[in-house]
Amino acid sequence: MARDQARAIAAAFAPAHLLGSRWDYYYSRSKLGSDPLYPGVCDALRDSTAPLLDIGCGLGLLAHALRADGIGLRYRGIDNDAGKIERARAAAQRQGLVDVNFERVDLAAAGFSLDALGHRGSVAILDVLQFIPPDAQDRTLDAAIAMLEPGARLVIRTGLDDGGRRARVTRAVDVFSRVLGWMNAGPSRYPCADALRAKFEAAGLDSEFMPLYGNTPFNNWRVVATKRASAGAASAAT
Repeated sequence: MARDQARAIAAAFAPAHLLGSRWDYYYSRSKLGSDPLYPGVCDALRDSTAPLLDIGCGLGLLAHALRADGIGLRYRGIDNDAGKIERARAAAQRQGLVDVNFERVDLAAAGFSLDALGHRGSVAILDVLQFIPPDAQDRTLDAAIAMLEPGARLVIRTGLDDGGRRARVTRAVDVFSRVLGWMNAGPSRYPCADALRAKFEAAGLDSEFMPLYGNTPFNNWRVVATKRASAGAASAAT
């Protein structure tokens, strides 16, 4: 994202008072200006009009990035951090974002099901999977797959467990983020690319894996999964 766009979005996270914390301002400005995540996700969603559920939305930066890129699909962000949700709502209101909503949801809570959200459309799971327990991770992926409709996409950014140097650096930084208090959970399990491909294949999805670490030392990948056209639909098209 261009620096002027990142700066304009970050202004929505600036404190209202001179003595207020400027952490969110500097974090969002740096994140938007340097992380290839947001351009990569915008590219994946650019020609889709399906409403988007952003699981683990944090401060809601994806909503701002989508609007800055001219992508006006309906956005709903959920996160288990009540403080971030409150600040995400305030920043979206300051920026005048339309069709954008945020709510606190704990994916790891016993008995919770994403089905209760009633969402149908696209799903984004960005830098989240490694922070939730393996059983919740599997439930989250299964629920996200079930939400997909024709023209919708499941877009994931995650570190992958491939045993390489980047994977080790990613885990170390995720642990440090927990120590600093920026994340309210430490890393649990990093997905395996082959296991993800097998899950998508079994669900009738086509998937694409692309490195999304840019100039960073992290082992981050963008994964995009879409429903495979049925045989009947393919025949009708011909």
